[in-house]
Amino acid sequence: MTGLLRYQCALLLRSQRWIAPLLLYAAFLAAGVRAGDPLLDSLGFTAAGLVPITAWLVRVCVTNEPGAARDCAAAAAGPVRVHAAALLVALGGALLAAAVGTAVVLLIADSGRSEHVEAQDAALAGVLAVLACALTGAAVGALCSRPLLRSTGLAVLAGGLGSLLAWGVAGSPARSAVTALVEGSRAHVVTLPLGSFAGALVLACGAGAVACLVSARRG
Repeated sequence: MTGLLRYQCALLLRSQRWIAPLLLYAAFLAAGVRAGDPLLDSLGFTAAGLVPITAWLVRVCVTNEPGAARDCAAAAAGPVRVHAAALLVALGGALLAAAVGTAVVLLIADSGRSEHVEAQDAALAGVLAVLACALTGAAVGALCSRPLLRSTGLAVLAGGLGSLLAWGVAGSPARSAVTALVEGSRAHVVTLPLGSFAGALVLACGAGAVACLVSARRG
């Protein structure tokens, strides 16, 4: 599996298709995060932006290879492992961007605006929210990309709508995690979104398993 992960990483870096989603994420943070803003609010904003970005990176990774190259990789390592490696690399790329964004927020945001809110507790809540949103975005990307949706237009439309639903539908792990941070900022209490993280992990694993199994059947 390590070799497949390296192979997918190399494909992603050489394609340069990662630049657009990461630039969009940087623009998203630049537009919504300001020095001196409340820490929990800023961490929630940082996490929320990961949903569409991760979904986009998933689509990039699962469509990077030409058909012939993907068939060769699938024949050598199995279509399930190849597809799983692409999903994991996309998630890893999103989490790397999130780590940078979260570090910047921790440096410039104002934890002192929220009385009784410890910076360490807020940072832990922010990390859990980031993980929940990235995993939710990975689930959206897995269900809205190849092999389930092969049409580019349909996949892009489904990914966009899926990201909006992840932001707005009650019960969505991403929405629950971000809401926990925002409400905690208002109430000056840190609530760790452990349930949201667990739900997002289950959702991402389920969506990834479905995508891998469909890839094996169609491979």
